[in-house]
Amino acid sequence: MPERKPRKDAVRNRQAVLEAADALFARDESPEGVTLAAVAAAAGVGKGTLFRAFGDRPGLLRALYEARLDPVREAVETGPPPLGPATPPRQRVPALLDTLLCFKLDNRPLMLALEEGGSSSPYQADHYARWHGLLATVLRQIPGLADSDFTAHALLAAIRADLVEHLAGHECVPRERMREQLADFTAGVLDSGPARPGERRVIRGRGAGE
Repeated sequence: MPERKPRKDAVRNRQAVLEAADALFARDESPEGVTLAAVAAAAGVGKGTLFRAFGDRPGLLRALYEARLDPVREAVETGPPPLGPATPPRQRVPALLDTLLCFKLDNRPLMLALEEGGSSSPYQADHYARWHGLLATVLRQIPGLADSDFTAHALLAAIRADLVEHLAGHECVPRERMREQLADFTAGVLDSGPARPGERRVIRGRGAGE
């Protein structure tokens, strides 16, 4: 039996809800302030329409996240270096993390709501599993790097939404400084594998004296 296409009004309402939610999250610094009622009112639809389209608030958050992430996903899956699959792994890992950090900085209220919402572990969320799986796969391509699964978790922990919010919102760390700190941390992790016999391990950074 052929799959039924959504009605035009349903597609239109879904797009209106996403655009309304996008606008509300863009101007409201508190993720709790963006309620389903506020989104429905801004979109000009009833709450029932919103529930039918997205199920609940976490469902709406996931849909909005996926919509905003589309350009990044395309660059990662089929784009050129430094994000695309042809990039050498030692260059691709820091590029992926930097891109994800910038995405979270640009979408702070949404990412806080997405990572803090719901009762299940954030580590079991689909969006986290995809990033972890991608990083772990690329890390396995780096010779001498042990336990790529744990290393991927550790690197992603450095850009959790609550940490990004604390650094950017409370400690007022400039964006470029956060990117530099993440690059240095990532380089240290990638350079921490076991040295070959006779090799002296040197970890490069951007500290004083460089």
